[in-house]
Amino acid sequence: MMLQASGDPRMAQVLTWISGSTYNATDAQVWRTGIVMVILLAITPLCRRWLTILPLGGDTARAVGMALTPTRIALLLLAACLTATATMTIGPLSFVGLMAPHIARMMGFRRTMPHIVISALVGGLLLVFADWCGRMVLFPFQIPAGLLSTFIGAPYFIYLLRKQSR
Repeated sequence: MMLQASGDPRMAQVLTWISGSTYNATDAQVWRTGIVMVILLAITPLCRRWLTILPLGGDTARAVGMALTPTRIALLLLAACLTATATMTIGPLSFVGLMAPHIARMMGFRRTMPHIVISALVGGLLLVFADWCGRMVLFPFQIPAGLLSTFIGAPYFIYLLRKQSR
């Protein structure tokens, strides 16, 4: 509300970005984002060993010769760069990132690389579905994909929390 009250015409774009909208993305932004994502995703298979060993615990990782702090920092930087690249283009889509790995695991993908690939595909499909629904539900108006995925993701997240507490 404070953004709208400022009277600056650019605030509409900021509000659109904050709500996670795909309809302000230009061709140039999409190409830049795609190139950066391809480069970052090409690095991901190189981290397969780390991603397989780290869930076993710090003692196990040290026992097989893994330097924990540099490994964790490298993985955190990779995840942060991937997230920032998508967020800078479309806006925050946090529930897609929370739902996709859980759905991939529920589909039976437990090994590291298949889980990463299927999580990315499921996340992409969720975003495409949310964007399509956002464009069709109140046609000719549009609901941003980030808001729609939040409306879908919040109940799903609560379901996961309740299921885990039992």
